[in-house]
Amino acid sequence: MRRAGMRISTHPGQYTVLSSTRPRVSSAAVAELSYHGRLLGAFGLDRSHRIILHVGSGAAEPAGAYERFAAAFERLPAATAERLVLENDERWPLESVLRLAERLRLPVVFDVFHHQLAPSFSSLGVRELVLRAGETWRHGDGRQEVHFSTQEPGKRPGAHAETIDLLAFERFIDDVGDLPLDCVLEVKDKERSVLRVQELLRRRG
Repeated sequence: MRRAGMRISTHPGQYTVLSSTRPRVSSAAVAELSYHGRLLGAFGLDRSHRIILHVGSGAAEPAGAYERFAAAFERLPAATAERLVLENDERWPLESVLRLAERLRLPVVFDVFHHQLAPSFSSLGVRELVLRAGETWRHGDGRQEVHFSTQEPGKRPGAHAETIDLLAFERFIDDVGDLPLDCVLEVKDKERSVLRVQELLRRRG
């Protein structure tokens, strides 16, 4: 992986909830995240290889959710905690996620699709939002990571599309394509969309 210049990030699922009001759930989340940390460590990867996590439950009472998340975060092994990155979603807009991330000194992944569903910083455009999230990435964290996806037609709001919307992606790279970013495509057809994006980038030079 290192020879190929590859970077790995893991993204535990929706049931990994550090901010849960249920101790059993938060304890399970600590165990799950610890496993991800051990996995990346077993590959001999440094902390620039990250674990991406949503804040989880408690958006209606953010102060309590922040406290629960912070308490559970303190229970993580250091080798796991140093890999953790927070991501905005349809329940937790970027502004709220930044508040918690800055308290815990964690980087933030900006997800452009989730921002469309739960906007914040109404005066800022996509580029400014990416730069704002980028302020949380420090030396040793690796390249800033962003997520891109679009809505699957006919599905519930927030359902990721089957394949990449190249027109939407091209608008995104018009905004941020010159920035040093790692962009994760959250699409169902995975490498097929990656190949289409690579071809688009080759055509654009």
